[in-house]
Amino acid sequence: MTRDPTTLAELPFCVVARHDKPAFVGRCHAEGITDLSTRDFCDRIRDLHVALRELGLKPGDHVAIMSESRPEWSIADLAILTAGAVTVPIYPTLVAAQVAYILHDAACKFAFVSDRTQLHKILDAASTVGSLTVVIVFESDAGLQRHPAFTGEDSSVRGFTLPELTERRKTHLHRDSSLDRTHREEALKVRPGDLATIIYTSGTTGQPKGVMLTHANIVSNVLSTDQVLPMFPSDVALSFLPLSHSFERTVLYKYLLCGVTVRFAESLETIPRDLLQVQPTVMTGVPRVFEKTHARIIETVAGQPALKRWLFGWALKVGRVRSRALLDKRPVPGPIAAQFVLADRLVLSTLRAKLGGRLRMVVTGSAPLPVPIGEFFHAAGLNLVEGYGLTETSPVVTANPIDGIRLGTVGRPIPGVEVRIADDGEILVRGPNVMRGYHNKPEATREALRDGWFHTGDIGQVDSAGYLRITDRKKDLLVTSGGKKIAPQPIEAALKSDTLVGEAVLLGDRRNFVSALMVPNFAALDQRLRELKAAPGPREELVRRPDVVAAYQKVVDRVNLQLGQFERIKKFVLLPAEFTLARGELTPTMKVRRQVVEELWAKEIEGMYAK
Repeated sequence: MTRDPTTLAELPFCVVARHDKPAFVGRCHAEGITDLSTRDFCDRIRDLHVALRELGLKPGDHVAIMSESRPEWSIADLAILTAGAVTVPIYPTLVAAQVAYILHDAACKFAFVSDRTQLHKILDAASTVGSLTVVIVFESDAGLQRHPAFTGEDSSVRGFTLPELTERRKTHLHRDSSLDRTHREEALKVRPGDLATIIYTSGTTGQPKGVMLTHANIVSNVLSTDQVLPMFPSDVALSFLPLSHSFERTVLYKYLLCGVTVRFAESLETIPRDLLQVQPTVMTGVPRVFEKTHARIIETVAGQPALKRWLFGWALKVGRVRSRALLDKRPVPGPIAAQFVLADRLVLSTLRAKLGGRLRMVVTGSAPLPVPIGEFFHAAGLNLVEGYGLTETSPVVTANPIDGIRLGTVGRPIPGVEVRIADDGEILVRGPNVMRGYHNKPEATREALRDGWFHTGDIGQVDSAGYLRITDRKKDLLVTSGGKKIAPQPIEAALKSDTLVGEAVLLGDRRNFVSALMVPNFAALDQRLRELKAAPGPREELVRRPDVVAAYQKVVDRVNLQLGQFERIKKFVLLPAEFTLARGELTPTMKVRRQVVEELWAKEIEGMYAK
C-alpha cells in the first residue's frame, strides 16, 4: 500500500509496502538492544489480531492497555485497531481506584498489561467492573500460571500471556496465506470516521474525561505534522515518554509511517545509558526532562575547577551569539563562526555526546518550555522544537518548523488546522484533528465544542508572523481579593529559571496578596552551600534555615523586579520534598496538579496568610 493511510488500521500494510528494515522496532536492555525487523513487527500484529478475534473480540469492543512503553504496546494497539476495536490506554502509574474508574467508564472487555504488578492492579479494579472478560500479560511469567484467571478457576476473567497466546498460532499462521488476506480484509473494513481510541485526560482539575478520537482525527495529525517536521528512514528515535499519552503515541505512528527505526528506553532511570546505546537522531520529550537535564549540567559544571568553569561559560556565550544570529536568519559573524568551531570541539560537542551525539531534532510539548532552557540547548547546537496541542486535538495544533524556530512560541498551526483567539484570550481550534467528544459526558462535550470550534481552556496570543504564544491556562488564572487577575505560569517559569529552584507554584486566588510554594533543586542547593563553605543538613532543616531562606529571597526579589506591584510575591515557603506521582502532585505527564498541592501543603499555605 503506497498511498497514505486513511485509517490507523491500514498503517501496518503501509509499513510493509514502504520499508524493509532488519532493525525497525526494538527495546534497550543492559545487554544491548533487541530489535524486530519490519516484517517481524507486522507479522506479530497479524498474529495477535487473529488471536484476539478467536478469543471473541468484535469490532467496536473497548480494549485497555496498561503498560510502560515497549514494542508490545504498539503491537497490541495496532492489533486492536486492525480488528476494528477501540484502544483505551491507561497509565501504569495509576492506582487501582483510578484504573477501575477508567475500566468502568469505558466498559473495557479486554485488557493488556505489562507484568504481574499491573495484572494484580487491573484484576483488583476488575472486581468492580463487570465488562472485563480477558486479560493478556506481555511478559511470560511462570508464577502467573497459578493465578485463578490462568488456571480456569476464575470464571469471570480469563488470563493469558502474550507469548503463549501467539506462539501456539505461529506455525499455521505462517503457512496459511489466507490468514494474511483475512487480516487485511478485516482491517480495510475500518472506516476513517470509526472510533479509534478513548484517551483519558490527566485530570489536573478533577476526574479524568475520556477523549474520543477517530481514525481520521489521528491520521490527519500524522500526515500534517510530516509537512512541518519531516522524518526519514535514515532517522533513529529513542522513545521514553508514555504511549498512554496522545503526544508520544501519535509520534510513534509518524515514526512507523516514515520508516524511522524506533528503540524504546528500558525505563526512565536508564535513559542516560540508552541514549548512548541508541544514538538517536530524533526524539521527543517534555519540558521537565530538559529542565532537569539543564540543572544537572549546571550542577556538574559548578563542581569543576575554575578554568573549566570559565571555558564552559565562554563556549556557551559564543554559542548564544551564533544561536541568536541563526534564529534571526542573519549571517553568523566571521569571528563568532571561527570561535564556535573551537568552542564546539572543546565543550559543546561533549555536552551533545551525553545525548548520543547525533540528535538533529528534539520535539517538546505537553507544557510550556521556559525560554532560557530553549536558549541554552540551541546555543549548544541542539534544535529543541516546541509545539502545542491537547489530547482533544489528536494532539498537535501548532509546531515550530525546524527551519523557522521562534523561542518562546509554540509555532504556527499545522496544515489544515485553524487557530483563533477569542475575545477573552482563549485559544480556539478547528480542524480534522478535533475530537468527536468526551465519552459519556454530553454536557462537557457541548461546553468544549461550540460553534464549530474547540475551546482549549488555554490563553494565548498570535504574533504578526502567525506564531502562537501560550500565556496561561484560563482556569489557572488567579483573581486576588482586590479583583486583580494574575497569570501564574510566566511567574513560575521565571522562578524556575534559577538553578536553585526545582518547582514553583504561585498562590493568591481570592487572597489579598500573592505567595509561592517552592521546592528547592536540592543538588544545586548542596553545591551552593559547599561553595559558601556552609554546613549541609537534613532537608527538613535546610528549608527553614535563615541562610537558605535568604538565598531564595534573592531569587524572589529578582523575579519581583520584573512584575507589577499587584503580581509581586510577598511571601514564600520552601518545601522539603519534591512533587511526586505517588502523592498525586504530578500527573503522569509530569504536570503539577495545583489542587492536590494546595491540599497536601495546606498548613504551610495558611501559615503564610495567617501572619
